Amino acid sequence: MRVLARRLAISIASVAVAVAGFASPAHAATNPFTAAQACNNDFGGSWAYASDGHRTISADDGTRVGDVYLMYNGATGYNCVVTLKAVAVGTSSGVSATLTVQGSGSFTQSDNYKYYAAKQRSAVDTCVRYSGEILYGTMWEVAGRSTWGNCG
Repeated sequence: MRVLARRLAISIASVAVAVAGFASPAHAATNPFTAAQACNNDFGGSWAYASDGHRTISADDGTRVGDVYLMYNGATGYNCVVTLKAVAVGTSSGVSATLTVQGSGSFTQSDNYKYYAAKQRSAVDTCVRYSGEILYGTMWEVAGRSTWGNCG
C-alpha cells in the first residue's frame, strides 16, 4: 500500500514535468550514465553486468523509455539494480528500481530523478529478481525478470 501511495504521489508531481520534458530537447538527450557508473556513484565498488541482467523498458506505443540492469560486485556479494531513463533525461520524473532477494524481501528506490534510480542489497548464497519502472506520460512502464536467477 505504501508503494502504491508513493507511486501515486510521484505520478501526480511528475505529470507536468514529464509533459514539459517530452516537448523539450531533454527528451532526446542521451543518458550520460551507465549502470556500472550509477552503482559506483551511489554505492562505491566495482560492478560487473550480471548474466541475464538487462531488460529494455518500452511503452505500448513502442517508445524505448529506458533500461533496467542487474549488476554484481564480486568482492562484496552485493547486487545492484539500476533503471536508466531514455526519456525526459535530465528532467526530474518518476523512476524506480526494485531488487528482490529470495528470503529477504523486495527493496525499492523510487522517486523523481533526472537520470536513474539504483538499489543494492547483499545476495550471498541466494537468488534475486529485479525490475525497473519509468513514468511515461501518465503510465508506469515496467520491465524486469520475474523468475529467480543469479543465485550465488
